[in-house]
Amino acid sequence: MPLLLRPSSHRTASPLLLLLHCCFTTLLFPPLASAAHRHATGDGIVISEADRQGLQAIKHDLADPLGYLRSWNDTGLGGACSGHWTGIKCVNGNVVAITLPWRGLAGTLSARGLGQLVQLRRLSLHDNAIAGAIPSSLGFLPDLRGLYLFNNRFSGAVPPEIGRCLALQSFDASANLLTGAVPAALANSAKLIRLNLSRNALSGDLPAELAASASLLFLDLSHNTLSGPIPDAFAGASSSSSRKESITGTYQLLFLSLAHNTLDGPVPESLSRLTKLQNLDLAGNSLNGTIPENLAALPDLNTLDLSGNNLNGSIPASLANLTANLQAFNVSYNNLSGAVPAPLLQKFGADSFAGNALLCGYSASSPPCTASPSPGTSPGAQGRRGLRRFSAKELALIIAGIVIGALILLSLCCLLLCLLTKKRRSSGGSTRSGKESASKDAGAAAAAGRGEKPGASEAESGGDVGGKLVHFDGPLAFTADDLLCATAEIMGKSTYGTVYKATLEDGSLVAVKRLREKITKGHKEFEAEAAALGKVRHQNLLSLRAYYLGPKGEKLLVFDYMPKGSLSAFLHGEIPSNFFILRI
Repeated sequence: MPLLLRPSSHRTASPLLLLLHCCFTTLLFPPLASAAHRHATGDGIVISEADRQGLQAIKHDLADPLGYLRSWNDTGLGGACSGHWTGIKCVNGNVVAITLPWRGLAGTLSARGLGQLVQLRRLSLHDNAIAGAIPSSLGFLPDLRGLYLFNNRFSGAVPPEIGRCLALQSFDASANLLTGAVPAALANSAKLIRLNLSRNALSGDLPAELAASASLLFLDLSHNTLSGPIPDAFAGASSSSSRKESITGTYQLLFLSLAHNTLDGPVPESLSRLTKLQNLDLAGNSLNGTIPENLAALPDLNTLDLSGNNLNGSIPASLANLTANLQAFNVSYNNLSGAVPAPLLQKFGADSFAGNALLCGYSASSPPCTASPSPGTSPGAQGRRGLRRFSAKELALIIAGIVIGALILLSLCCLLLCLLTKKRRSSGGSTRSGKESASKDAGAAAAAGRGEKPGASEAESGGDVGGKLVHFDGPLAFTADDLLCATAEIMGKSTYGTVYKATLEDGSLVAVKRLREKITKGHKEFEAEAAALGKVRHQNLLSLRAYYLGPKGEKLLVFDYMPKGSLSAFLHGEIPSNFFILRI
């Protein structure tokens, strides 16, 4: 709390009081003597000369377009340890923290300047535009505990010298331009609990030393170009007898993401040793082999993503035991086969299993699951024995029944086609000849491919639903019946309407926005604006693929479904920067 200085009730002080005041001031606060290695500031706070020179070297190499480092000078209210230098914290005249995130800084980071700050504990320069190499001199700071350099433009290799920082607890250099290998020496930092080098261009193998680390709680190396197999060394499974143990003697890794690299080989069995693991993301690699059954031994697992690999075999039924805690599960786009365990399918839906041609029974478009043949019997032999059970007369009756059924079905289709053609002619109020109608329909299809006005791309809605479905960009992919009968789930709501994720009958996904009736305009204005949006094509905008105008005024906009999250997730750095979502 600041001191409140009140004026004295006396206008002047006595000479005796003034004399006593001067004496006590001299005794309590003697003048500071200058020394060869100390620098005195105006308010009596002393900073070491080495630290002062180090800060000046850092300031010299950084570009400061917004002027945040103007306070780094020896004039004015005090020096570096007075509290007036932006982002600087001192203890006993030594700099222990530099905290300058989101300051628009550029330039490079001075290796000489950092090397002089021998008592530095925290360096936080994230979310700037600093380029150049990460200084190897950071490895000679024995008290460094937190190193936060993410969202900059650092390039070159990760200095292995950082592994010399035995007090280091957190190192985050994600979202930079770093290249080269992940240094195995980083595992020498025995207190390192958080390592994030994601979203760089790192290559080479994943060091087994990091997998065997006993201190790490968080390891994220996703979105790099790491290759080779994932080492089967987690929790020290294949490390030597001299491996380091954590304080408690157990392995505490909670978060592991190696997603979107080029890793191959099997999923390591040693992952089951990480009994406290909560998040496991290995998506977007080239992993092969089967899914280890012992992953079911991870009781705290809440996210498991193995999508986009080359995994084969069946989904272990034991994974169904994780559904109590599991919140996210994805094995889509692999080479898996067999039936999906019912508890997993019920909780996570068909999207988590899509793209596996041999998986059965998980959606309407997937093949049904059938009973396997008895042991020692091949499917071909079983089929041949089945055919021999029918006599020639029975086969003739079966074929005749199939032919009659096909004729009845064809007759019904012709009758339905005639009714639909008659209905369309009567609703349009036109007496065009069949030749004129066919010509105009052909022109409409061609205009739809060119993205012209909506009247030129109208399509048959199908069934008895009525309304009008207009497509953009090429031939029809679905009808109005397909759209209105699709399985849908709510993705979000706004003042303009509700967005659904719709699964069509063939298993494909689209995003559908149902506009609110009180906000939308009339039919003509709506169609004109929808036609304009349908022509817009840009790599950073979500394209409008179709719109539907219902008989009761319903208005639906159909977009490509983007599975990588929402705009909010993108803005908070949770999805790759090359995904953009347009909100209407």
